[in-house]
Amino acid sequence: MKLKIALLAGDGIGPEVIDQAVKVSDAIATKFNHEITWNPALTGAAAIDAVGEPYPDATHDICVASDAVLFGAIGHPKYDNDPSATVRPEQGLLKMRKKLGLFANVRPTFTFPSLLDKSPLKRERIEGTDLVFLRELTGGIYFGEKGRRDEGETAFDNCVYTRAEVQRLAVKGFELAMTRSKKLCCVDKANVLETSRLWRETVQAMEKDYPEVEVSYEFVDAVAMRLVQWPNSYDVLITENLFGDILTDEASVISGSMGLMPSASVGTENALFEPIHGSYPQATGLNIANPMATVLSAAMMFENFGLQEEGKAIRAAVNKALDAGFVTEDLADGGKSYGTKEVGDWLAANI
Repeated sequence: MKLKIALLAGDGIGPEVIDQAVKVSDAIATKFNHEITWNPALTGAAAIDAVGEPYPDATHDICVASDAVLFGAIGHPKYDNDPSATVRPEQGLLKMRKKLGLFANVRPTFTFPSLLDKSPLKRERIEGTDLVFLRELTGGIYFGEKGRRDEGETAFDNCVYTRAEVQRLAVKGFELAMTRSKKLCCVDKANVLETSRLWRETVQAMEKDYPEVEVSYEFVDAVAMRLVQWPNSYDVLITENLFGDILTDEASVISGSMGLMPSASVGTENALFEPIHGSYPQATGLNIANPMATVLSAAMMFENFGLQEEGKAIRAAVNKALDAGFVTEDLADGGKSYGTKEVGDWLAANI
């Protein structure tokens, strides 16, 4: 297969972890006789510094012309610490999601047998956890009208959803549940929020189209509690943008490190794959960032192309590295650790 992949390294440790995903992907291409053309493009603070905006038109054109996007991370302290900044790296991420139509964020959370005791939760709580969040990505409070009034003393952020936006995400949730254990949880706050009541009634109306799927409805605060009590009681969860942002970050630490969890953001025509962690600016250039989440995001990318064996080969290499203790310092527990580049080289060589 010939693949064209847009490569958006972004900021902070983004370029370092992306480099390792490229190494691993090239090793897969060699092993399985594929051809990958990488098309680098600017985004985030790096794009602001270069051209004054975080998601330039030139970058968008490259993404649209590619079969998929492999993305690193964006964010820089000089913007985080300046509330008055009018242009921010994160605006590029929101713009990219909107322009590419990436309305569904797919965030798996699973455990690794060799790392069960590294989780902040007890082994017996997390063993067997294998769940997937589908977070609506282009609507809700992040994209609603926002502003200030009363001479800046009052701020507002509007949360708006249409039934069609809920339906298209729910369809993906139902379809995913059908391929797994046929359990779907709709996460909302329907006892308080009108948008959540729209979510709940829309999903309820869709149940008849998927009679094999067992659907539950839970308030977001209850789910936040159960995620740290019995995460393996969940399988597929669907929710709106803000709730999904918070809950998926909470779920990410179950595995033992945010540096291990991949994700995908998909639409009707485009798909983007990225690690769930941020740009971690403190580690930039130190060769200590864990590249495995980005590498596993590449595995999801191959699987999205229908290349299941390729994805399986990447996952096997990652599990082998974890079992062998060939890991970065975040997983070393004070023992011997290896650099970002060395882990990438090891994974590629083992593939």
